[in-house]
Amino acid sequence: MRAFLSVADAKEERDPLLQVWIKQVREVAYDTEDILDEFILRLANNNSDGFFGSLNRITWCVKKIKARHQIASKIHRIRPRIDNIFQDYGRFDHGSSSTVINNSWLDRRWDALLIEEAELVGIEQPKRQLISWLVNDDSGLKVVSVAGMGGSGKTTLVKKVYEDTKVKTHFQSHVWITVSQSFKIEELLKHIIQQLFDEVKQAVPQAVETMASHSMKELIREFLRQSRYVLVLDDVWSSDAWIAMEIALPDNSRGSRVLLTTRDLDIASACCLKTRGKKYTMNALSPQESWTLFCRKVFQGTDCPQPLYPLSKCILEKCEGLPLAIVTMGGFLATKDRRVEEWDMVWRSLGDELESNDQFGFMKRILFLSYFDLPSHLKVCLLYLSVFPEDYEIEKMRLIRLWIAEGFVQVREGKTLEEVAENYLNNLVNRSWVQVANTTRDGRLGTCRVHDILREMILSKSREQSIGTIISGHDAKWRCLAIHNYVENIHKSESYSRLRSLLIFGVEDPYFKSSISMLLSSRLLKVLDLKGAPLEEIPKLVFTLIHLRYLSMRRTNVRLVPKSIRKLQNLETLDLKDTYVTELPAEILRLRKLRYILVYGYVTNIDDGTPSPRGFKAPYKIGDLISLQKLCCIEAGEITGSGGSCNTVTEIGKLTQLRKLGIAELRRKDGTAFCSSIEKLRNLRSLAVYSFTEDEILDLQSLSSAPQFLRTLVLGGRLEKLPQWIPSLHSLIKIQLWYSQLGYDPLQSLEALPDLEEIVLFRAYEGESLTFKAGGFQRLKEFGLVQLKGLRSVTVEDGAMRHLKQIHFQGCELVDELPSGLRHLTNLQLLRLIDMPDKLTTPLQGQGNSNIAHIPNVWIGVVKEGVFQQYLVHQVQKIRLQVLEVTAVG
Repeated sequence: MRAFLSVADAKEERDPLLQVWIKQVREVAYDTEDILDEFILRLANNNSDGFFGSLNRITWCVKKIKARHQIASKIHRIRPRIDNIFQDYGRFDHGSSSTVINNSWLDRRWDALLIEEAELVGIEQPKRQLISWLVNDDSGLKVVSVAGMGGSGKTTLVKKVYEDTKVKTHFQSHVWITVSQSFKIEELLKHIIQQLFDEVKQAVPQAVETMASHSMKELIREFLRQSRYVLVLDDVWSSDAWIAMEIALPDNSRGSRVLLTTRDLDIASACCLKTRGKKYTMNALSPQESWTLFCRKVFQGTDCPQPLYPLSKCILEKCEGLPLAIVTMGGFLATKDRRVEEWDMVWRSLGDELESNDQFGFMKRILFLSYFDLPSHLKVCLLYLSVFPEDYEIEKMRLIRLWIAEGFVQVREGKTLEEVAENYLNNLVNRSWVQVANTTRDGRLGTCRVHDILREMILSKSREQSIGTIISGHDAKWRCLAIHNYVENIHKSESYSRLRSLLIFGVEDPYFKSSISMLLSSRLLKVLDLKGAPLEEIPKLVFTLIHLRYLSMRRTNVRLVPKSIRKLQNLETLDLKDTYVTELPAEILRLRKLRYILVYGYVTNIDDGTPSPRGFKAPYKIGDLISLQKLCCIEAGEITGSGGSCNTVTEIGKLTQLRKLGIAELRRKDGTAFCSSIEKLRNLRSLAVYSFTEDEILDLQSLSSAPQFLRTLVLGGRLEKLPQWIPSLHSLIKIQLWYSQLGYDPLQSLEALPDLEEIVLFRAYEGESLTFKAGGFQRLKEFGLVQLKGLRSVTVEDGAMRHLKQIHFQGCELVDELPSGLRHLTNLQLLRLIDMPDKLTTPLQGQGNSNIAHIPNVWIGVVKEGVFQQYLVHQVQKIRLQVLEVTAVG
């Protein structure tokens, strides 16, 4: 059934009846899955010992016979439904309708271009940029790609560029081709030939109608051989279209250009690669440009009536600068009475209007073209995003762990599930379905979000496929339930027996505790995310969920993990970050599928706002959990169990699949054993090590071969000297040294690291001066110097840190002047000075200080009781100060 669904999903936009059939198949697939999982649940063996254990096993055998009979009956009842559905599938036309549908789409795409010149805003700058790329002096053939989400105005922009007089006169031959999703190369070549001959007012050779594609390509090459030409390929959905076309286009050293539009950033890059062309990514309209376009469409150029101004702004924010959404929304509002009550009703029911109102039909069809182009595994991953609240920043790793737990991620040879899932997410970003909210230091996605309009469409599609719903839905068929903020709307009369996933967001009200039993009534749950819930313990019903793969109690008041955790044999993720749990029971070792153990937090020092890590005491033989990918933050030391005793640092060496490790309370005497274990962790990407106390020495010198892929390193504790293996970490992106108390300048050991982008030294150096030497730190983007009590001066030589963006000084009491050579840092964007001497900060608060004139943002402030009490921001830009980020391996 899943194979049929995968094929049918790719065709569903062609036929409404096929969509109905797909929904029926999905329902049967869900029912079948429920029957099989229920069978496994009911046959779960009882492992009790003694007399009562024997009695329970006898009872289980009786139940086993009964369960088999009941399951057989259910399968017998579902079989006719399956037969009828697949008989219906044979009645559909599986190929002929695509051309008709796509032709109609071409007509609608040209309709999208019929925007009055007066309505075009924000187009002049990108238009000038594209024209300059087309008509510059480079004589080679170049491809210029324009990429952006559906409705962002790509085609409109390129059309204006194509029709510009400067472009028309610069090129001798001009061709515009719309490619679309299901292109036929023969048809595209005929269209090119037709336009070329029409432009010179010649008849197209009759032989073209029967020509093979290679002959048509040769004809085009010969026609363009002596011509400077511009070819527009609009709406490219795969690089295959360009590959099939490029052989027909001669590089005649006359400055010819190919200008293409696509929704996929990967395709845009791939098409530019060979010719070393240019890529332009469409940006959202600015707030002012959005408001201008909105008012032109709604009020026909007049000012917005004052009573409607607040609602207009709220509705416009939903469009998030997407031109198609603004124009469509504006056209809809233009038909409404200009009464506050009318507009308020529109605002409150906007989601329903987008789903059901025909006036939004065209916009949805344009945007959903990208959805129908997705492979089936990306569709379900995309629809899952509907469970997150509006404007919610989704943590990448949280989403990846959820996708894996839901079973969305396919096994790929040579790749971990996490790597495959990250590829899925990047694919959705490149196809403009997901927006990057924040990136990591090395430019990788950190958090993401979904455009408000797209989210409404995803939510509608998710409901249609019974994948998930928000709390307002009460249909017992939902597989995934997300509760946002309140639980009062949960109907006690509803059945949640088919629920597979339950996630909550921002729920703090007291009703939740009384509702949890009802919500956990489905013993088929695979995902349970109770982050931030007002709970003091893990609900007992959780331990009856033998299918559970993902359990998060993050940011709750849970203090204890009971021994009954052993029942969750399928658990992959245990997230207890920022709880009060300090120890895991030995029964955790039965969970051999565990990939993530997150049990850690930070205690903030009220005086200086600095955090100290807090981990957990590991059970005996923690090394038996060989599937672990992430372990944070385990406490070092001797642990005892029924089989004797062992040391945590030795057990770590058995966890060879680890990608991220955090360990606290490491003592000097354990250093050699710890280094021996780290040498075995060849897959390690992130390592955070904290000593037993600030003054306890971290002895890490005996590590002879460090993990070659290590990207993040945090060392918290006293160092007699910097470990000699650090300069060999050529993949290192970030290093933080805490309480190191080094007596010599550590920068000399770090300056040659080729990929290093961030350094933080916190009480790590006791000398008086630091020097960033010429040629060093060529990739560094940020450094922070915090509470270096002996430091008096910092020198930046010309040629050092050419790409530096941010500098952070905090609590360096003897530094009374800016770094010497600060003027050399021409790319510096931010200078942050916290708790620094008045002799340094006071002169900077005047106007026209030449030492910082080249820095866009200079922040000055103090910390009291862990928060900033006052601040001054240079260049009259008041921005709330943030405490320096401290790396947590989570």
